[in-house]
Amino acid sequence: MFSTRRHGNTCPYCNLAVESPPSGNSEAGGAIPRAPRTAEDDRTMPYLGETTGIEPVTGWMVCIEGPQMGQDYRIMAEKNFIGRSEEMHVRILGDNTISRRNHAVIVYDPKKRNFYLLPGDASGLAYHNNEAVYSPVELAAYDVIQLGRSKFIFIPLCGVHFEWEQQ
Repeated sequence: MFSTRRHGNTCPYCNLAVESPPSGNSEAGGAIPRAPRTAEDDRTMPYLGETTGIEPVTGWMVCIEGPQMGQDYRIMAEKNFIGRSEEMHVRILGDNTISRRNHAVIVYDPKKRNFYLLPGDASGLAYHNNEAVYSPVELAAYDVIQLGRSKFIFIPLCGVHFEWEQQ
């Protein structure tokens, strides 16, 4: 269970969208009426909601220094905004020197099959292999990205050697 007010209809643990319960006007303060239980109801079944498709991963950032050391972060196709806020595609917690919103952006261009690191529009700087990023920089495997007091290694999946089939 999770707070839909805080997380919307996306589970914060598995990132799957779930259906919102219908808004009922029952006398029990908006409780949803339930049908009588049967023997089949005794089984525990996960409720995953309806999935609208899987967005495949294109690469990862892995924290190698900082509060989240060992944590991996998925990079998807196109723009991935990085920050501490819940609205960010890549949410990094524990390092308050990382801006809440748009500290940096990692882009995967599926047509050119390249990854780029872009500076965000926040006050904090992003570093690529110990050089400040002021304009887009192409990323290569095992490049080091520094945001705040945290360092990450970039690991690509898609590129010259592999690409998800376009459907």
